[in-house]
Amino acid sequence: MLCHQRNLPGMNNLRSVHLLVQGKVQGVFFRATAQEMAELLQLKGWVKNTPAGEVEIMAFGERERVQQFIDWCKKGPPRAVVTKVQVTETEDYSYNSFQVVRY
Repeated sequence: MLCHQRNLPGMNNLRSVHLLVQGKVQGVFFRATAQEMAELLQLKGWVKNTPAGEVEIMAFGERERVQQFIDWCKKGPPRAVVTKVQVTETEDYSYNSFQVVRY
């Protein structure tokens, strides 16, 4: 069953965010490492590179774990140089796993 309704039991503890990560974030294993971190935190969603050189992420899960993921994105993997993370709250809870999206 897909979780996409705000009024389901336990939904108050969930948070869904769209992230746009800027800086030196492509070619440094950001997507793969973000997927590992998201899975470790039991988050759902996706991560992909953008044509503009950014990394775009949709993630949802327990509030505290989403915040931990955002904090990790502000640093990224060792070779990344993150200059900005734009966080937008969403209400998208429709993912069953966390995947790297390739275009």
